[in-house]
Amino acid sequence: MAKVLICDAVAESALDMLRNAGHEVTVKTGMDQDGLLETVPAYDAMVVRSATKVRVPVLEHCKDTLKLIVRGGVGLDNIDVKEAEALGISVRNTPSASSVAVAELAIGHMLACCRYIPIADRTMKQGEWNKKQYGKGLELWHGTLGLIGFGRIAKEVAKRAKAFDMDVVFYDPFIDDAIVDGAKKVDLETLCKESTVISLHIPHNDATHYILDKPQFDMMKDNVIIVNCARGGTINEAALLEALDSGKVFAAGVDVYEKEPSTSDNSPLIAHPKAVATPHIGAGSKGASGRVGSEVASIIIDFFK
Repeated sequence: MAKVLICDAVAESALDMLRNAGHEVTVKTGMDQDGLLETVPAYDAMVVRSATKVRVPVLEHCKDTLKLIVRGGVGLDNIDVKEAEALGISVRNTPSASSVAVAELAIGHMLACCRYIPIADRTMKQGEWNKKQYGKGLELWHGTLGLIGFGRIAKEVAKRAKAFDMDVVFYDPFIDDAIVDGAKKVDLETLCKESTVISLHIPHNDATHYILDKPQFDMMKDNVIIVNCARGGTINEAALLEALDSGKVFAAGVDVYEKEPSTSDNSPLIAHPKAVATPHIGAGSKGASGRVGSEVASIIIDFFK
């Protein structure tokens, strides 16, 4: 039997799976670093999503007891993975469970951006009839979708883009093939110059920090759509705001931010009339939550057999 600490919410069915397998489960969400330092050493395994940050001080404090960290989701940037593994703590994630949910949100942002859906809805509820103002949207049909990163989620986005007869190009330095699933590999400059819609699907690290900045926006087509359902910090929000103001970017769909939860630093972007803003809900569908929870529970059960 293992003692499992749930630091971020997972599906109740996952907790039942763990308990039925004989494990002791404690749910304690919303802890800060001090709370983690105090709590984690009493457990064999911990489960996190995106909110909880597992950094070196916490890892060093629980190195004699903690055996496994499971991240319910794709990215591992909220965990100091190398340090954990150096201390003998295994780190696992659930890379496929939420891919479809994130991909669908990205497509939803594209459509919302193209057709003024959020602001048209908002003004209708205010009693306004702005047919002329919001009847001048764009189409995805026959456009070029540029995907920055071409992992599981990006490939799901590409599949759905084909339904709009879009050409798909991607930039990913970790892929050597020139054509993958009908999508063409290009360099970042070409992607920026050719795409009518650009969607990011990369982690945030030193190599991807501000991968879209003012020089990249300057080389883009006029009226480009930008979507980020990946990680904050991959786009310079100040540069994006400037591109929205200038009209270079027609609209932006943003689910992730440099600072989360949102603060006064990124509120000008969130409040911008041409920005469609959601609060980091990419993996937040009922289907994805269930799949993530089931995979998290299975990883823990198999690990401690």
